Amino acid sequence: QLVESGGGLVEPGGSLRLSCAASGFTLDKYAIGWFRQAPGKGREEISCINYPDRTTEYADSVNGRFTMSRDNSKNTVYLHMDNLIPEDTAVYYCGAVWRALACVDTSVNYWGQGTLVNVSS
Repeated sequence: QLVESGGGLVEPGGSLRLSCAASGFTLDKYAIGWFRQAPGKGREEISCINYPDRTTEYADSVNGRFTMSRDNSKNTVYLHMDNLIPEDTAVYYCGAVWRALACVDTSVNYWGQGTLVNVSS
């Protein structure tokens, strides 16, 4: 399973770091993505570390503000979010895709339960 943590209420311009810890399997053979779903909107892929190259891609909406990383020793991935804006308010999910070049949400094998990020003054 995947378990996210680190969400919360933050003021515009602030920062948060989300964590996604895997248990029961190791992440090294998976592409790992972060997704989000804002109220009343569909799910959006915002970043992905692919397999096997381990390159990281970002959606235009977060590029330059969000940074995704992984710690294989902890079987955990992170999403560091800077310069948060109200439009970043959403439930954030991590998803693991077996041996994939991309993090397509319809191909996700494991989902986390989600963590809420609320950007508001």
